[in-house]
Amino acid sequence: MTDWAVSLDNLVKTFGSFVAVDHVSLQVPKGEIFGFLGPNGAGKSTTIRMLCGLLSPTSGRASVAGFDVAADPESVKRNIGYMSQKFSLYDDLTVEQNIDFFTGMYGVPRERRAERKDYVLRMANLTERRGSLTRELSGGWKQRLALGCAILHDPPVVFLDEPTSGVDPIARGTFWNLIGDLSRTGHTVFVTTHYMDEAEYCNRLALMYAGKVIALGAPADLKRDLAEHNLLRLDTAAPLDTMRAIERQEGILEVAVFGSGLHVVVDDVPSATERIRGALEAQGIAIRRLEQIQPSLEDVFVALIEAEERKAA
Repeated sequence: MTDWAVSLDNLVKTFGSFVAVDHVSLQVPKGEIFGFLGPNGAGKSTTIRMLCGLLSPTSGRASVAGFDVAADPESVKRNIGYMSQKFSLYDDLTVEQNIDFFTGMYGVPRERRAERKDYVLRMANLTERRGSLTRELSGGWKQRLALGCAILHDPPVVFLDEPTSGVDPIARGTFWNLIGDLSRTGHTVFVTTHYMDEAEYCNRLALMYAGKVIALGAPADLKRDLAEHNLLRLDTAAPLDTMRAIERQEGILEVAVFGSGLHVVVDDVPSATERIRGALEAQGIAIRRLEQIQPSLEDVFVALIEAEERKAA
């Protein structure tokens, strides 16, 4: 397992009779940006807590940076960086004082501390703000500082748990540029996110649902799999009434709300379009837009979750 930056082999975590993580297996090569997606309660955070050496697996094995998470959790902790949406910063300290604090906490050798501090200040573009109180920074600047503090000890693997939650889109874009830089210098980045546009930045994605990984692959490959079906965009003034009117029609495979309209997966575009027009005309619902579109990652996400829910039902 040492060839992989992160490796999971039939990893299981139970709490009493509840199975939070259900036989998850995956491998992440060194230098990859790996995305972990799934709804709340899917098991993502529990998996990450095991990978960070904070929680012991019930069964199965996992290694991070070559260290077994159950047998050697302390070595795992020394070889990872961790950042969550709740930035672990001290608001009453300056930028520089925060960096100094975390340099000591992570055990950076004294002879390397000045070099690592300088690297973080430059990476996060905070050199001019080194004397600013952290509480005076915007969310985007705090986010960069938190990432910098998480990698002061130059860990080979970095875990980012919802790191851009609550940060404006421009700051999110800048942050992902930093993640790309980390990957290009050989660091492995394991990131959870709810933002589908961010998932596109990942080399590969795993979609987790009810404790299991239900899809794994590059974003383009996952979209290509769904593209084998035909996807329509349907806009009307009454989307919920529209959904009820068409979802039981022959040839309609999936109907989901997207923004102000609906995304409809069909088996055949011409015949399904005709049935949709007929069903809505019978209900007196006017069509504003009905056309075939290319699937997005969000479409993939919704289709896979709905397929799992149908299996469970």
